[in-house]
Amino acid sequence: QVQLVESGGGLVQAGGSVNLSCAASGRTVSSYALGWFRQAPGKEREFVARIRWSGGSTYYTGSVKGRFTISRDDAKNTVYLQMNNLKPEDTAVYYCAASQTSVAVTTTVEYWGQGTQVTVSS
Repeated sequence: QVQLVESGGGLVQAGGSVNLSCAASGRTVSSYALGWFRQAPGKEREFVARIRWSGGSTYYTGSVKGRFTISRDDAKNTVYLQMNNLKPEDTAVYYCAASQTSVAVTTTVEYWGQGTQVTVSS
């Protein structure tokens, strides 16, 4: 069992920055890849970024490359999503996700956080 708790959402103006955190707990958390998804009103949940505990390789969806950075703090079992140069279209509920297989698609995500709202005003 893995528990995921997000924090750090809020309201920001376009061009601003937000840093999201996801605290992971559980006996085998180090065997999971962690990632972020987002879901805007009326849209499907979409993949944003992921990082593997082993090796720390990262992967981003195209629309956030160069603006978002996913990182981790092993000592705190926490994953971060630094979001810069935010745009109104980044407005969504952001979810932390964990999977032992692929954390890049919703169908293989095994655990979800509760979500945190990010709203970008124009």
